[in-house]
Amino acid sequence: MDTNATDHPVAEARANLSELLAAVRMLRRTYFLTSRGKRQAAVVPTELGELIAQVGGADAAATVLSAHLNA
Repeated sequence: MDTNATDHPVAEARANLSELLAAVRMLRRTYFLTSRGKRQAAVVPTELGELIAQVGGADAAATVLSAHLNA
């Protein structure tokens, strides 16, 4: 598995899940899981996932971040 690539097919991620999770934890990277070349989900460091949960989920987090980026 190439830990420098941000996109990984689901089948590849499944086959290398331990390595992928270690890279997220140690390198603090976000990886996108793809199906047929389209991003379907992301694996993020725990702290980021917890912050997303604190603001009310992915939609609320996207709203907060969008407002911040557009300010």
